[in-house]
Amino acid sequence: MPFAFVDLDMLQQNIQSILQRANGKKIRIASKSIRSVDVLRRILEADARFQGIMCFTVPEALYLAQQGLMDLLLGYPAVDESLLASVAMHQREGGCSITLMVDCESHVEQAEAAASKYGVVLPLCVDIDLSIDVPGLHFGVWRSPIRSTAAALDLIQRIAQSRHVVLEGLMGYEAQVAGLGDRVPGQALKNAIVRFLKRRSIREAADRRAELIAAIERMGLPPLRFVNAGGTGSLHTSSEESVVTEVTAGSGFYSPGLFDHYRDFTLLPAAGYAIEIVRQPRSDLYTCLGGGYTASGAAGNDKLPRPYLPQGAALLAMEGAGEVQTPIRYNGPEKLELGDPIFMRHSKAGELCERFKHLYYISNNGIVGETTTYRGDGLCYL
Repeated sequence: MPFAFVDLDMLQQNIQSILQRANGKKIRIASKSIRSVDVLRRILEADARFQGIMCFTVPEALYLAQQGLMDLLLGYPAVDESLLASVAMHQREGGCSITLMVDCESHVEQAEAAASKYGVVLPLCVDIDLSIDVPGLHFGVWRSPIRSTAAALDLIQRIAQSRHVVLEGLMGYEAQVAGLGDRVPGQALKNAIVRFLKRRSIREAADRRAELIAAIERMGLPPLRFVNAGGTGSLHTSSEESVVTEVTAGSGFYSPGLFDHYRDFTLLPAAGYAIEIVRQPRSDLYTCLGGGYTASGAAGNDKLPRPYLPQGAALLAMEGAGEVQTPIRYNGPEKLELGDPIFMRHSKAGELCERFKHLYYISNNGIVGETTTYRGDGLCYL
């Protein structure tokens, strides 16, 4: 200890839940939430509807291509000249398709320059913003500057005029639906407001996507290879849109702590980690080594890891999860001793793998194997 694990039985149940909520649509796996090649392969092999990976950096996409994974979409723009050159060289050498994400003319021009230099045509995906504004609130995340059909068509027209890049896809991520819990304990009023805003976001996202796809068709351009939407928290709504050809899922496979608070679905805690009890300063306090693996985002208690087993274990408000030690309060029936584990769950999904080189595979309450994370492969992308 500390060690990280994936419960294969719970992972399989989460896979089936994700398939059911995707309503028959193709599912692209968000690699940032998995960060293990073997786990990615297991999900891809679970069902033919799992096709393609949404990567988060160019080096990661190139590495996954070396591992034989196909249909790689960069979820975020790349602007470094050397990285774009590496994608172009990969294409020239006959590698699998790596689609670049763009949301402004500068992105297109940079991709165009790399493609021209190496004599290839690079595929692009346009990312549109699907946040909404209400009085006093921007409900969503700050991603793409493309907030209207007209702005999207201007960029698409620019791509269509090029001999070195081609439009292959459209992406719109309604993060305020997919990544925001609406059944948080003790927050009844906020939950009601979030649900109201989610319903409005779902309607607006569907209308804006349909309007844009219809406008693209009127331009007479070749059909898009894919229209990507959603995330784990919005699979059941994004997949109902007729223009959407694929949905993205990532966090739902591991189902970290933040995914405990959604009204419309329940997933199982398939991943976690164990920290070792090394002190007992009081009869009901057990101090563990390490454990302070806090998730990214706006700082708050919801980003802290949480004790998972034994049931009833809790962090201390004044110490939380610490850099080198984490005290745990526990008054339950389990007899705990020095050297015993406290099992924890990370607040988010893939960031857990940045702390560990290996994941133990658990099935039927026993260890049945292990695999490496990206870190275990000697890699660190962000």
